[in-house]
Formats: sequence, C-alpha cells, structure tokens
Amino acid sequence: MNRPDAYRLHNGAKAPLPFAPDEYDARLAGLRRIMDDRGIDACLLTSMAAVAYYSGFLYCAFGRSYGVVVTPGDCVTIGAGIDAGQPWRRCHGDAITYTDWQRGNFWRVAARIAGRGCTLGIEGDHVTLEARRAIADAFAPAEMIEIHDATMRQRMIKSPAEIALIRAGAAVADLGGEAIRDAIAPGAREIDIAMAGRDAMEIAIADRFPDAEYRDTWVWFQSGLNTDGAHNPVTARCLETGDILSLNTFPMISGYYTALERTLFVGSVDDASRAVWEANVATHEYGMSLLRPGATCAGVTEALNAFLEDRNLLRYRTFGYGHSFGILSHYYGREAGLELREDVDTTLAPGMVVSMEPMLTIPHGEPGAGGYREHDILVITEDGAENITGFPYGPAHNVVP
Repeated sequence: MNRPDAYRLHNGAKAPLPFAPDEYDARLAGLRRIMDDRGIDACLLTSMAAVAYYSGFLYCAFGRSYGVVVTPGDCVTIGAGIDAGQPWRRCHGDAITYTDWQRGNFWRVAARIAGRGCTLGIEGDHVTLEARRAIADAFAPAEMIEIHDATMRQRMIKSPAEIALIRAGAAVADLGGEAIRDAIAPGAREIDIAMAGRDAMEIAIADRFPDAEYRDTWVWFQSGLNTDGAHNPVTARCLETGDILSLNTFPMISGYYTALERTLFVGSVDDASRAVWEANVATHEYGMSLLRPGATCAGVTEALNAFLEDRNLLRYRTFGYGHSFGILSHYYGREAGLELREDVDTTLAPGMVVSMEPMLTIPHGEPGAGGYREHDILVITEDGAENITGFPYGPAHNVVP
C-alpha cells in the first residue's frame, strides 16, 4: 500500500469561525507586514495562540505537532490525521492533513509549503530544541528569525470584533459569578459551588454562540486557607461561617479567555479582614483610574506599589496587578508584553484590553488571614478606559448571608 505523508481531507462544509473572513485577512496582512520588515519568506507558527489567531483553528496537540504556514500568498493549516476534517472545517484558508506512517511528516509537509532554503520565521518562545533540529533538517533554512515578540504585540491591539467577543465573555463571567454566589452556604463543598458556576457559563455560551465549539470553560473557587494563591485548584473543602472566599470564573469562547474574580465572606466578616479587604478594594479602584492611553505598565505598577507601601501593605502583594486578554488560557497563550509589572515598559494604547486585579495575601495565623483579590476587565479607549465587568465588589455586596 502506498502511504502518503500528507493529503487534503476536506470533509463536509466549512463551519462558521469565531470571526468573519475579513478579520483573518486583516490579521494575516499584519503578519505579512512583519515578514516584509524582517526579510522573512515564510512563517511556521506552532503555538495554540498563534495558530488560532491567524487561522481560527484551536488544536488539541496530545503529543502531535500542529501549525500554520504563512507565505506572501497562502495560509495553510497543518493538522494530524486523528482530527480528520475538523482542521479544514474550522480554519481560514487551506488545510493539509499529515500522516504518522513515518516520523517527521509534519516538518516535511511544512517545508514543502514554505520552500526549502527559505528565510523562516518561527515562534522562538514555543519551538523546542528538538523542533529546531527538525526544522533545520526539513527546511535547511537560510536563516531562522524569531517573531514571537512581534506577533504577540500584534495580538495586544484588539480589533472591534475581538472586543465584542471579549465583552460577551465578560458578561458570561458575571453570570457564572451570580450562580456561584447563589450556591454559597455553610457546609457546601468548593467543588460543587465551582460546578454551579461552570455549568451556568457553558449554558450561556452555547445559547449566545450556537455555532461555536465548546471547551475549556472553568472555575477556581477557593475558601479559607486555599485562597492564598491565585491559581490554587478547587478542593472538596466544606465552607464554614466566617470563611474568606475567592470566586474566579473563566469562560472560554473560541479560544478567547475572560475572567471575573471577587473576594467574598460566608455569613460575616471580622474587623481585621474587613480592613484588609477595604484596602485592597481601594487599591483596585485607584488602579482602574490609572488605566488610560499613555500610561505605562511599569508606571501603573509603581504608583500602586507606592499606594500600598503608604498603607504598610506592599509586603503582602504576591504578583503583578493585571494582564491582557485575548487568545489565552491556563495552558496556552500569554501576552507577556502587556502585564502590569515592574519589568514591563509597554505604553497602554486604544484597543488594548487589560485587567486590574490587585491581590493581598495575609499569612495564616495573622489577623485577617487569607487572599484578597478583585478583578475587572477594562478596554483602553481614546481618552480613558471602559470597565466591561458588571459583578459588584467589596464588603457591601459580597458578604453572603
């Protein structure tokens, strides 16, 4: 039997993508400008974020290679045979399926599309040493040029269509928050409360986006000591009266992530905890007032550091004050150039979407112990910022009877 290393499996009709074809064409035009500026003949994009951004296809690797090859005239998604026709149905442009009859088929197929001996753009933050060796063997490139920083910065400025999708995600996150708040009660388990929020969001996403694929929506709901870290997993701990709680809802719509994060208490809040909570709320509100075009990530961070230092609370800060939104989740994608940290000098500009999420963690055994965090999503506009999160924050709203 003659076994090809690749073939076209155009099975069924093209499915509706998260965005119109013009949106993907505009993104590819931006990438091609990057290529022209850097003398790149073709790009091989391999990260989930970049593949989804330029082609619309969000892959599930499971040990296999996936990618998109972009040339001056083509955009070709390369998927594995295990996915059959799905990559073609869910991508903008052409798609080729590679087989696993022999090792290296993915790289050979990509090289045929790009052309051996070309100047190749790669995502240096995603390509492993093993992948670099495979590229060198299959492509024999004249040069490999890392483009991950440039493509990240392209993704940092959202189009109106992206902002509309992010806005919808923020509304779904609010619905998840409401379902979680309704499920909070002494004796309830973290896991059951988290599932209530997740189920509410998945139903809302399916109702609002009937043509989408559904995956990856999740909730982190922590209580008591478990609130000390922002990414602590859900447990089966049962809530007790007086517990501090951390509500975190994360709807995922076609690869786009949004979030709602709130501090709550069960039944009552003691004076020491209330004082820390109110201080973090004040930091949150001050931080949101700083998010406007022309501000820098480092400048916002320095101002918030000074605000907390004046209140003798800076030592309880555990990470940066916010980050971007777009094609990212807890296991793929990160626009590191748009994080509110001391070492990021990016200037905020219209079209960026960034969170404000200060967190103070008071160690176990000290008055007010626990992790306090509020999180809103803001769209940077021409003259300020629009807050697209609606769920209320602070002691007046989130002490659950």
